[in-house]
Amino acid sequence: MKGSRAERLISNAEGLDAIVVMNDGSPFLDSAFWYLTELTGGSFEGSIAVVGKDGSLDVIVSILEEETAMSGKGNVHVYRGREERDNYLKEALKGASKVGFNIHNASYSMVDHVKRTVKGIKVKDASAAISSTVSVKDDKEIGSIRKACGISSRVAGEIPDMLSEGVTEREVASRMDARMMELGGSGNAFDTISAFGANSSKPHHSPTDQKLRKGDTALFDFGTKYERYCSDMTRTVFLSRPPEILERAYQIVLEAQTAGIEKYMDGAPAKDADLAAREIIDRSEFKGRFIHSFGHGIGMDVHQDISVSPRSEQILKEGNVVSAEPGIYIPGVGGIRIEDTCLITKNGCERLTDFDRSFTII
Repeated sequence: MKGSRAERLISNAEGLDAIVVMNDGSPFLDSAFWYLTELTGGSFEGSIAVVGKDGSLDVIVSILEEETAMSGKGNVHVYRGREERDNYLKEALKGASKVGFNIHNASYSMVDHVKRTVKGIKVKDASAAISSTVSVKDDKEIGSIRKACGISSRVAGEIPDMLSEGVTEREVASRMDARMMELGGSGNAFDTISAFGANSSKPHHSPTDQKLRKGDTALFDFGTKYERYCSDMTRTVFLSRPPEILERAYQIVLEAQTAGIEKYMDGAPAKDADLAAREIIDRSEFKGRFIHSFGHGIGMDVHQDISVSPRSEQILKEGNVVSAEPGIYIPGVGGIRIEDTCLITKNGCERLTDFDRSFTII
């Protein structure tokens, strides 16, 4: 992959003179800042990264972040007050007219401040260029995601030992979170989903004090971060034999995931994977029970481009990292989801999460 990340970004931003990535304050912190600088730590509230038309990168940070910033990419400028920060911003955008912003992460107040500070610029939307750039991972990024997936896969293998009759959803979720940290994760990629029994039919269930009973489904959707990059996987197991309808649903979901993953390869329409999996589910007794898309992009954000849905118009590229997560959900009975993080390759894909997917009774 040729060029720096800043150079690749500006080359994808046709017609723009510069791109500004801003970290206002929580929750307006943009992962594109860490992507461009290749930093793995630091808060960087109030920091700005400016990509020039020539692919240059100016990084404007407070004195609190000076030492950390120096270990990353770009020309670092350290400010001690707002006026000094704005002067660096003016210099970085000198001569620029059409300036792009990541409208999905930038606050209105910060964009307005830049517009008032640097006279004459025209605000443009650079979110598509940013999304298309970060969706294709370089070797360093893939290495971090691979580490995160290795951690979550190992925890998946330990789940059976965490389960017994009477244990609660919260207890298992907390044990999983602790193990991911113990194994080298830097924090959760998202709040762990731990769902027992009928709760497993809710795709985004939050753990409760619900106790695990014999015959229950136990569904876990979880991931960790390593150097800011995420893993994402789901496994569904059972405490003793479940109702037959859930055993049948499990086999259909497993078949659907396999069919979808077979469509993952460089140059393939992203929707093909979803349609392949959906066809298998919809020709079964569970038609209409697959109520979300087959997958999504994964990077520093656990949800990013690419969209793997039946309406997606995107094309998969070598270096995309996407989830593969079909599911069947039966309200009042339970749900089944099997999910893996996959790397798109030239001739197919590599499954980065690798714990057993077979029907499992504890």
